[in-house]
Amino acid sequence: MLWRALSEPVPGPKWAGLFRDYWPAYLRWWSSEGDTARPSYAQCRRALGTHMPEILPLYDHLCELAGGGDQAARFLSFYNPPPYLSGCSQAVWSGEEPVLVRNYDYNANAFDSLVLSTRWQGRGVIGTSDGLWGLVDGMNDAGLAVSLTFGGRRVVGTGFGVPLILRYILQVCETAAEAGSVLQRVPTHMSYNVTVLDRERRYLTAYMSPDRQTTISHAAVATNHQEQVEWVSHARFTATVERERFLLHRMALHRDPEDRFIAAFLKPPLYSTAFDAGFGTLYTAVYRPRLGQMELRWPGAVWPFGFDDFREEGRQVHLPGAA
Repeated sequence: MLWRALSEPVPGPKWAGLFRDYWPAYLRWWSSEGDTARPSYAQCRRALGTHMPEILPLYDHLCELAGGGDQAARFLSFYNPPPYLSGCSQAVWSGEEPVLVRNYDYNANAFDSLVLSTRWQGRGVIGTSDGLWGLVDGMNDAGLAVSLTFGGRRVVGTGFGVPLILRYILQVCETAAEAGSVLQRVPTHMSYNVTVLDRERRYLTAYMSPDRQTTISHAAVATNHQEQVEWVSHARFTATVERERFLLHRMALHRDPEDRFIAAFLKPPLYSTAFDAGFGTLYTAVYRPRLGQMELRWPGAVWPFGFDDFREEGRQVHLPGAA
């Protein structure tokens, strides 16, 4: 995989260039069920104004940079996008320095492979990009870190793609409690588990679904089911219960030091080689929100980032187990 790290404090020519590069592939995905299957621009902008009004000016600016087209604006709203599935494991290690660790298991051909550092609307944010302004994990300069996993339910409803919800949290929230309030009120189009850790060691996991109220738990571990398994075949294929038990066992019985706990994500059963099925582990992310530091890891490789030390560069990454 070819990865890029890009920094642009205010959306401008760098982001516009990214959009030009990625838009043909995203348009094929976004229109895969037909143009009329997606909401109109008026519906999209109205939904953003209702649920995430603070970032509406940012959305409008990005639409301008994307060329002002109708389809691009509707895509960038993340409102009622096509359904998509991922694997993933995530956990909070509450040692001397609290750490949020996650594996992202997904299709390598449908992924941005991009780390973005931004200061949009005056808020510093670093994270792993999805949809060019959404995030699948990230942290902000207030000491808040967040990541997601698929929730293991088939139901699709009316709401936003969760990567934009994560971006919104990092733009407007500073504590786990504030993030929990956002997760309870903003609608999602599919089921996701979102884990949040703040600089005061407070953490939570939200079980989000389009057809029922979001549940906030004090769970430090999330894989690909919620409070119980509902999609049995998906649970078996992704080994969600086995991964959850493995992490809980490491945290409750072994009490691993930080380095061993992180290293466990780079080995089975957490590390997946199911690349042909679209659920291989594309990376491991490590967030230290109190220090303002993150790392991307692969077996034998570490790529560090920080608010005070962010270098724009590209990296070719080998994925063990991938064809």
